[in-house]
Amino acid sequence: MSTPSEKYATFRSDQEHPAVKDFRALYDFELDEFQLRACAALEDGHQVLVAAPTGSGKTLVGEFAVHLALERGQKCFYTTPIKALSNQKYGDLVSRYGADKVGLLTGDNSVNSEAPIVVMTTEVLRNMLYAGSQTLLGLSYVVMDEVHYLADRSRGAVWEEVLIHLADSVSVVSLSATVSNAEEFGDWLETVRGNTVVVLEEKRPVPLFQHVMVGKRLHDLFAGEAPTARVGAPAKASKSGNPAKEVKADVRDLVNPQLVRIARDDNRIFRDDSRKPRRRRDLPKGRPARTHFTPYRSDVVEELDAGALLPAIFFIFSRKGCEDAVVQCLRSGLRLTKPSERDEIKRVVAERTADLPDEDLGVLGYHDFAEALSRGIAAHHAGMLAAFKEVVEELFARGLIKVVFATETLALGINMPARTVVLEKLSKWNGEAHVDITPGEYTQLTGRAGRRGIDVEGHAVVLWQPGFDPREVAGLASTRTYPLRSSFSPSYNMAVNLVRQVGRTRARDMLELSFAQFQSDQAVVGLARQVQRNTEALEGYKESIECHLGDFLEYAALRRRIGDREASGSKRRKLDRRVEAQESIEKLKTGDIIRIPAGRSAGWALVLDPGFRSEREGPRPTVLTLDRQVRKLSMVDFPTPVEAIGTLRIPRKFNPRNPQQRRELAQVLRTRTDLLGEDGPPSRSRGKDAVSHADDPELQEMRAELRAHPCHGCSDREDHARWAERYFRLDRENRDVQRKIEQRTNTIARQFDRVCQVLDALHYLDGDKTTEAGDRLARIYTELDLVAAECLRQGVFDDLTVPELAACLAALVYESRSKDEPTSPRLPRGDVREALERMGSIWRDLSALERDMRVDFLRSMDLNFCWPAFRWASGASLAEVLYESDLAAGDFVRWVKQLIDLTEQIADAAGDTPLRKTARSVVDQIRRGVISYASMVE
Repeated sequence: MSTPSEKYATFRSDQEHPAVKDFRALYDFELDEFQLRACAALEDGHQVLVAAPTGSGKTLVGEFAVHLALERGQKCFYTTPIKALSNQKYGDLVSRYGADKVGLLTGDNSVNSEAPIVVMTTEVLRNMLYAGSQTLLGLSYVVMDEVHYLADRSRGAVWEEVLIHLADSVSVVSLSATVSNAEEFGDWLETVRGNTVVVLEEKRPVPLFQHVMVGKRLHDLFAGEAPTARVGAPAKASKSGNPAKEVKADVRDLVNPQLVRIARDDNRIFRDDSRKPRRRRDLPKGRPARTHFTPYRSDVVEELDAGALLPAIFFIFSRKGCEDAVVQCLRSGLRLTKPSERDEIKRVVAERTADLPDEDLGVLGYHDFAEALSRGIAAHHAGMLAAFKEVVEELFARGLIKVVFATETLALGINMPARTVVLEKLSKWNGEAHVDITPGEYTQLTGRAGRRGIDVEGHAVVLWQPGFDPREVAGLASTRTYPLRSSFSPSYNMAVNLVRQVGRTRARDMLELSFAQFQSDQAVVGLARQVQRNTEALEGYKESIECHLGDFLEYAALRRRIGDREASGSKRRKLDRRVEAQESIEKLKTGDIIRIPAGRSAGWALVLDPGFRSEREGPRPTVLTLDRQVRKLSMVDFPTPVEAIGTLRIPRKFNPRNPQQRRELAQVLRTRTDLLGEDGPPSRSRGKDAVSHADDPELQEMRAELRAHPCHGCSDREDHARWAERYFRLDRENRDVQRKIEQRTNTIARQFDRVCQVLDALHYLDGDKTTEAGDRLARIYTELDLVAAECLRQGVFDDLTVPELAACLAALVYESRSKDEPTSPRLPRGDVREALERMGSIWRDLSALERDMRVDFLRSMDLNFCWPAFRWASGASLAEVLYESDLAAGDFVRWVKQLIDLTEQIADAAGDTPLRKTARSVVDQIRRGVISYASMVE
């Protein structure tokens, strides 16, 4: 029950923010304090950044922007990073406000695009800004959901482009996952967009308990309450950048001692010493056998079901692993649904897939997919058909699917909360190597656990693996380190669009507003402070150096030049001696008696084998010493040249491994060397070791100048000299820091200048204007935009047929997931090969130009999708194409849709030419069957 003071506070808030009051009335639950703060700031005219954990309800703030726009008769765009999220949000808003007030733009679909509320992907809004679309008129609010996507390497720049180029009159609502530098991001938004209120929420809406499953037993990760389960206690932020180490001492007493003991016993039995694991029969007698093991996937599901911990998302960082897990569960006889649930699942599946061509159902694995769903089990990954993923998402959200085996892509925004999240491993393949997941990734993945309003608590389960360290897992679970790092860099398409709109100078200034430059400049602030401190210290040193006889800094600089000259002379002489020593060793022959000047074997020795010269190490002679040891020498043993002072005949059958023969030969050697005395004859090279500095006239001139300097006679000369050395060292350090500042300042602008130099050289830009070729490039949004534009200009595509054009454009779209894909893929015959060769030549010329201009944007073309695209455009069935290409159905559909996007751009850029007709025919020919079905989803 509210107190009188709380009731009065609510009354005052309602008076000051009537729109928030009306919005609250739409919901049958109380809004959280952070939601109310953000909504109030938005009603007051501020822009807002909301950073909150997954499932905390931050999207409600975005929906308030929609409510405000409708109430005030204005327009609002709601942007999302992926089409699936756009579709989901479109459905939500239609349910609340009606289909007449909500539109959808995803590239594939345009539904009621002039509605007051339009949901779209971020790329669509970016393209609208560059095209100057009339749809932007009257725009007052833009919601940028999942704005932390700007850290994405391939797509992140789009978010910054939108935030920089949106009109100042537009209020932006930025919704982000919990990031550890939200304040920094908010400061940048303040700089770029104006008055921005940052609303941080670090409390999870549902407490999260952490567990480790060892075998079939579930253990608590922490002995007491998990840090993520404490009400009102945010996760701890890391300062060092190595959170696992930083929290180790803090969590040592918190980690479940039973887990620590299991890990210690496990490591003692099977130590990971980079050797192959020993077999059980190879273990020493009496040594205990391993009793702890990674549980089977089906066993994990059974245990979760028994413990009332379903529904669960089971993260496996492998598409094949997800599919295998479903098969394993089916083979184990798992059935997690009731008869009534199975009937509903079958109805939904039949309804949602009714439009799929019957002839494609077999190759799509429809029947196995439907059987698994009926048992409450499913997979979810990027290789699945979009329609299948949509069915899984709907059924899981309704509680009909009990366990989903998913890759990490499921954590990127799709609203699929669960009671439990399982992580099979704490490492994943990033395309190049197996790497440990970061604390930010762990937080993102486990953030799905705990359904607000349904579960009183969520659960995160990590499966036991060999070499498991519970302290490291505790570090991941209790550390908040998810810094937002900009991936922004100017592209060719971006450059021509900006120059065409605002000119080169203004475009350069706009790019300096990027978050990437802001972060770089923030680092410069610290360096600038260091320069300031160093400069002040240098002034203090100058005072200590002052000499009443003259300019001591000038005198000290002369002393340094003399020292440098002497040091370089010594290095030169040392090098000369090494060359001399090497030449003397190369002259040695078998049987020569020498005196080794240095090293462990210093003294008399007999050359058994002069050895062969090595480019890296020089000659390596083998010798017999007086103490009967056979040694292989190196240049380290010869700091000075060596000469043979005599020879000794070595018996033909001498075996250096025979101790008796070594003893006899060493005795003969001793007899011969006794006659020469301890040091032997004087070496002719000894007089050459030290070349007098008197031979250097420039050095003598500087010494004379030093003696003539007034400060040379100062009684405090050496004291002044010590301060001068400190001055010179600090001055050198200061110059190094200043160079770093110069390198970091204006980095984005300098990169933009180099991009413009490439475009100038190719005549896409003419001063502050774009050429006809530049206008074509402005319409092409792909990673290989410049290659596509050059192919257009040089007429590479002009005479191609529909299937041939599809094959060539596929080379500009596709990028292999694995380096294992064939480097010489199957290609169509005829004109396609000639066109691809011309495209390859264009790519090589552009890459050479990029090297000259010191930029690197154009990745290599990938020809592995040319044949599937050619066959699909030729009318081949889905089964034939998938069989011949070994592609997953979902991957094939996704790449064809990207091919459609590029082909439509090429048609637009081609103008009124026959190529436009061919390109549109390509789109018509490949948008069929499973491609045309459910295009709203993928």
